Amino acid sequence: MRRVVTDDLDALLDILPPHIRDPIYRQPDHSELLEVVLDLGRLPEARFPDRELALNSEEISQADIDYIVSRIGRFSGDNRAGIDHTLHRISAIRNRSGHIVGLTCRVGRAVFGTMKMIQDLIESGKSVLLLGRPGIGKTTMLREVARVLADDFKKRVIVIDTSNEIAGDGDIPHPAIGHARRMQVATPLEQHAVMIEAVENHMPEVIVIDEIGTELEAMAARTIAERGVQLVGTAHGNTLENLTMNPTLSDLIGGIQTVTLGDEEAKRRRTQKSVLERKAPPTFEMVVEIVDRYKVTVHPDVTEAVDALLHGRPARAEMRWMDEEGEGRREAITPSFVTESSEKKRSDKPLRFYLFGANRSRLEQLAKEEGKPVRIANDLRHADLFLTTRAYYRRKPQKIRDAEALGIPIYVLKSNNAAQMRQCLDTLHPGDTQDTYVHHLQRLLAGRRGTASSPGVEHGDSEKSR
Repeated sequence: MRRVVTDDLDALLDILPPHIRDPIYRQPDHSELLEVVLDLGRLPEARFPDRELALNSEEISQADIDYIVSRIGRFSGDNRAGIDHTLHRISAIRNRSGHIVGLTCRVGRAVFGTMKMIQDLIESGKSVLLLGRPGIGKTTMLREVARVLADDFKKRVIVIDTSNEIAGDGDIPHPAIGHARRMQVATPLEQHAVMIEAVENHMPEVIVIDEIGTELEAMAARTIAERGVQLVGTAHGNTLENLTMNPTLSDLIGGIQTVTLGDEEAKRRRTQKSVLERKAPPTFEMVVEIVDRYKVTVHPDVTEAVDALLHGRPARAEMRWMDEEGEGRREAITPSFVTESSEKKRSDKPLRFYLFGANRSRLEQLAKEEGKPVRIANDLRHADLFLTTRAYYRRKPQKIRDAEALGIPIYVLKSNNAAQMRQCLDTLHPGDTQDTYVHHLQRLLAGRRGTASSPGVEHGDSEKSR
């Protein structure tokens, strides 16, 4: 099946200096280019789906970077720029003085066929949340959802375009979104306000939103859903399990809270007294985990799936994929949940925390007082969890970007105090022994290292915030 409709690749390559552009054109698979990475004092690098290539032996100079910057649009508050009438994205890395010392030039492609696997979900009128690691195709699928709903189903669709990534740079939206309307967002901090403005001022039937990542945006999404508007969006995190472990974004799937049961009720349920429960109906009624560009895992009933996850029961899910002829296939799957007996046999291996701005001595003292197993990792690559504070997370320094790239779950403390750290420990170790819920987190972490057997079990860049 031919899926790529247009990528305007020449428009992106034309902004590059000739000694960087020409080696790309000489590659037989240059049409598959994903991005070009240019860092001051290093060799220029082109990235393809299955390989990375040093383009020449000449290091990037400041003149090279200035040449590119002079040929593109203005950088916004999130250090992203674009090229008019294209979907390409150029992201900047700055030094402490604010000067640009690195660029990532990413190819944007308008693609048809990506939503064929989930078209019935979109047609249902229910709100759908897409999850998946960076670069897996969430935005590409979102773009086609907007086009199909606006053109084929004649719905009033508004795209909330924070970084001009869905509908391209410039004031005129890219044709890839069809007749959907686009509202641009001046800075990422205003995304939640523009979401509400869209509903109040423009009477949409559908709102399409990319990268819901803050508490305010999650609250805005709930407000929109409560007004009867269909939402189709993406969020940080690879799987439904990621989202349940993300206190900021878990509201999208109903929110998670710790409930203390009475002795009789705990005995009746045959569980410990502290249990995890869903707080409210989910904002998004369906969740789609994008495994790769041709395969997804669908949770058709988020209420049932979250309750089952919290209570250690199997939930309905479905694997969908495109075969070589471009036909959609599907197969029912049941996640392998841990039984009570296997839980008792499992060893309680401590989670390894990488601390960034979080007080190590305070965390270790609290863990010791409460008997919660914790280890501190000095190497980010050996960490199971990245712990930082909201102040650091909002600035997105390189360490946090590295953790996201490695797929390490990030837990964000509202402030660096004992109460917030105790909440973190209680979330990860809700009872006297680690329950099935925590075991799923550890199994998910093991999945990143290649030991998970469930299809598509990965974990990603979910923000953890209290």
